Amino acid sequence: MTDFFDKHVSKLSDNNKIAPEFYKKYNVKTGLRNENGTGVLVGLSQVSSVVGYEVVKGVKIPTKGSLYYRGYEINDLVNGFQKDKRHGFEETIYLILFGELPTDNELSEFCRILGSYRDLPESFVENMILKNPSSNVMNKLQRSVLVLYSFDDAPEDISVENILNQSLRLIARFPTIVAYGYQAMRHYFKHKSLVIHQPDEDLSTAEYLLYLVRSNKKFTEKEAEVLDLCMLLHADHGGNNSSFATHVVASSGTDTYSAIATAIGSLKGSKHGGANLYVRGMVDAIKAECDYTQPDKLKEYLKKILDKQAYNKTGLIYGIGHAVYTLSDPRAEILRTKAYELACEKDKLEEYNLYHNIELLSKEIILESKGLEVCANVDLYSGFIYSMLNIPKELYTAIFAISRLAGWVAHRVEQLVSDDKIIRPAYKFVLPKSDYQDIENR
Repeated sequence: MTDFFDKHVSKLSDNNKIAPEFYKKYNVKTGLRNENGTGVLVGLSQVSSVVGYEVVKGVKIPTKGSLYYRGYEINDLVNGFQKDKRHGFEETIYLILFGELPTDNELSEFCRILGSYRDLPESFVENMILKNPSSNVMNKLQRSVLVLYSFDDAPEDISVENILNQSLRLIARFPTIVAYGYQAMRHYFKHKSLVIHQPDEDLSTAEYLLYLVRSNKKFTEKEAEVLDLCMLLHADHGGNNSSFATHVVASSGTDTYSAIATAIGSLKGSKHGGANLYVRGMVDAIKAECDYTQPDKLKEYLKKILDKQAYNKTGLIYGIGHAVYTLSDPRAEILRTKAYELACEKDKLEEYNLYHNIELLSKEIILESKGLEVCANVDLYSGFIYSMLNIPKELYTAIFAISRLAGWVAHRVEQLVSDDKIIRPAYKFVLPKSDYQDIENR
């Protein structure tokens, strides 16, 4: 068997690699990106919008970043929630799903329904989660979603009414699955005590997640507020990879569980949902290898990262730069403020200053070396916030999934009710014709 793999690995790689010159010859956009870095237009949406630049006569002009949910600017939503001193994630879910902000009564009823759906089917926790633990929480979440198909009396019904029922149950259950999956991983793979708390119907999603993850069930008001904000800011983000995957799969007419499992698989990828883990790893390397309290030393180390001489030698300063945002990422700006407030509560101001200096110095370095104006992205501060909340790194991407689920559902419904064609892109075949040879002559 070893000989087979030794012989065939190069075949698998070499015979599937497209020569780079073909992309230019046939004007094919790699990564669905135009030459100026903008995204190729592949569809229409009313769910969310990301604004990070203007295009004037084909030239990309940097601008201050904006994020809109259903036409509402993210800062207006956040300011509205915070002015009233209430959590905004559930209200954001409602807005993304139904296209309008709820009344007080509508929001209360919506939260009551989500709370009542948090429990998992009978025997599911024991048989699916505890007897079949996974070392990766995202893997456990994806498998659990697929297994929930078997507990649904009408899993293949793709009417809007049934999709709404299925989706609300998934939205309510995601924190339960994630927390229980983490606890099983922690118990079976790290040999720690198993802690399983019963679902609580009366907590907000952020409060509920902290309650499930912590052995003592306790959290502060500020902790829940900041986690709620992080989740709100991750609820959707324009034409991202996992939402596009949801559109593609939904267009085939498949069931809700298969569509959402596909989105989870997309988000699990390190180029999509795992970026804040790389930020944390980079910061750990900085702490271990340089005197980060000295700005000149920190700048020197960041230059080494950019020159592929430090950390993982990819040349990327994680948490800096974005495919769409240029001058600023509104999510990062909001989280920077909250990270400072939480750092004051947690006595972590020195570490906050490290992250802030990484932001400021990285922008200087990249402008000096590459002539590019870049900004901090949401991943720079979200990972820091999760660490201050004592949320294990194994849950970072899973929290992203909990947050993004409403966006996936909205994109799925949007595809089904707006476009009845299956998404089927064209590919140009670039190999010459081959003549068949009998097996004895090969």
